[in-house]
Amino acid sequence: MLFNKESPAIERLTGIFVSDRMGPFINRPLEQKSSMEETALKKNKTKPEINLESISDENLLKHRICDLPLKIHGTWLEECIQELYKELADKGIVFRSECYLADEWLTPENETCVGIPFYLAHPTLIKLEKKFMIDAEGETKNWCMKLLRHETGHAICYAYNFNKRRKWQKIFGHSTEEYGDTYKFRAYSKNYVRHIDGYYAQYHPDEDFVETFAVWLTPTIDWRTQYKGWKALDKLLYVDSLMTEIKGQEPLVKRSEKFWRLSTLKMTLSNYYKKKRAFMAEEFPDFHDLFLKKIFIELTPENNKLVKAYDFIKKHRRDILYSVSRTSGEKKYIINDLLKGIEKRTQELKLCMPENEKFILVSLSAYVTSLVMNYLYTGHFRGEKNKKKKR
Repeated sequence: MLFNKESPAIERLTGIFVSDRMGPFINRPLEQKSSMEETALKKNKTKPEINLESISDENLLKHRICDLPLKIHGTWLEECIQELYKELADKGIVFRSECYLADEWLTPENETCVGIPFYLAHPTLIKLEKKFMIDAEGETKNWCMKLLRHETGHAICYAYNFNKRRKWQKIFGHSTEEYGDTYKFRAYSKNYVRHIDGYYAQYHPDEDFVETFAVWLTPTIDWRTQYKGWKALDKLLYVDSLMTEIKGQEPLVKRSEKFWRLSTLKMTLSNYYKKKRAFMAEEFPDFHDLFLKKIFIELTPENNKLVKAYDFIKKHRRDILYSVSRTSGEKKYIINDLLKGIEKRTQELKLCMPENEKFILVSLSAYVTSLVMNYLYTGHFRGEKNKKKKR
């Protein structure tokens, strides 16, 4: 994931005034960051003693991220990084992206280093991340390696100025294109490789390149065979030619400033997760709860003979799907995934039908239509207006 460290458009989750998809409220230019933070660090050299092996979640949440006793050395992350370096060496590439702990997976724009989420450096923090966010991005070795290869793609692009070449721009597009808050993808397109979930190569020209690079670098992928007949193969062949060209060559750019590193993250874990959950609200199972509890009723021993909400939605899903698709023009698979999520949530909440089925069907169809229209115009099911209130 690439982050522009200059644009003042959006603030980062940890409070530094730069661009990202998340963000609270400390407005100060990035170029002032280093001196200000170093002064603060000097004034507060004594960190609280935190035993991550025994501390309760309640007490842990009170601590600032920068005070956590974390490092990469000696952890499973170090092993993953060494494996990444071996993959690069096996391809004859001398470049090594320097890795550090940050607030999330990132590569600062025009820098050649890679940020790894701090929570991956200790099992207690992985557990805490999963408690609040369901998943801890990169928590398994395979997942971590995928993300390391992806971020290294950004770093190597800057290290050798690949994105400034005309042929690179002709194949992938221009890096100067704006990163949107969201993106729409074509699930069956053969113009792009498939590496990170969510068809991430379709997000932006830079992501198209780094996802292609990540596939090229993965030793277990026979990309020539897997992508035979795909237009994406042309991109893989171009990446292969670039990597052949730089074999044994030192990078042209060696700048590696570690923005959003662990020592600068002054926010408490409690506030970190409040803001993170607020931003990613629609990713959580309880996103639909308010609506569902308004139109359905909770299953009790007294009403256990009523039709289950899950069965009702399953019965009418096809009709709702085609009606909403015809009205909105949105692709059926997007609406179907949305309906399946709602259907599953009613089962988890143990909801059942009141007597007025016609009202429920109309209300449910209207709700799904409104979400899909939000998605069409803003890229978010909850809509841009609500999203801005969360910032």
